Amino acid sequence: MNSTEIILNEEISSSTSRGGHPAEMCIGCGTCASGCPMTGVEGFDPRTIIRMVQAGRQEELSASILPWLCNMCGRCEEACPMDICIVALVSEARGRGQEKTVPDAIRRGIEMFMQTGNNLGLPDEDFSFIVTDVAEELAGEPGFEDFVLPVDKEGTRLLLTLHNKLVNIQNEDLVHWWKILHAAGESWTLPGSHWEGVNWGLFSGQEEVLKAGVDAIVKNMERLKTRGLMYPE
Repeated sequence: MNSTEIILNEEISSSTSRGGHPAEMCIGCGTCASGCPMTGVEGFDPRTIIRMVQAGRQEELSASILPWLCNMCGRCEEACPMDICIVALVSEARGRGQEKTVPDAIRRGIEMFMQTGNNLGLPDEDFSFIVTDVAEELAGEPGFEDFVLPVDKEGTRLLLTLHNKLVNIQNEDLVHWWKILHAAGESWTLPGSHWEGVNWGLFSGQEEVLKAGVDAIVKNMERLKTRGLMYPE
């Protein structure tokens, strides 16, 4: 097997978390809820999710709004003294739900990614135009006159993937990263296609989307022979 091959064929069990303990280990201390920024919002409480899993009410959980109120920040897991992987339980609950339960914004982003390789549905030529324009502006600044944007450059140390907002509404934030990398003499490149680093399969719980996102990045790394991956968020 190639060292960069990613296999995502392991089903997340409702009772066995990824790297942590099963939900049955919960002691009801409430530490997860105290650190959760969503506790109390429309009745959300991470303990409710754990209790429903313990009671075998996974289908009811998946049909409810609870899994979609979680922002999957992971603070509950950091606080949990029993090391229960609560985010995995939320992800599984989302994946068990019917497609109609997926929020419209996430559903549209997934559809665009599966069709075009990015969550904006942006054609490669439009992406090239945007990043080239930003790069030319940077090259006009003192001290960066020799800046040349590396796109699809083979053999670099880092492959940069991007959040779609950096291409869509926050173009100026691209410059900060490029300045740091240029000043550091770093070897890096942007992929000309499938540049999106956000994997909304993580948020939707849809394993096939999660795998497609990871596969796209792996293929870019293999194609361009890069040795590392960077996601500036």
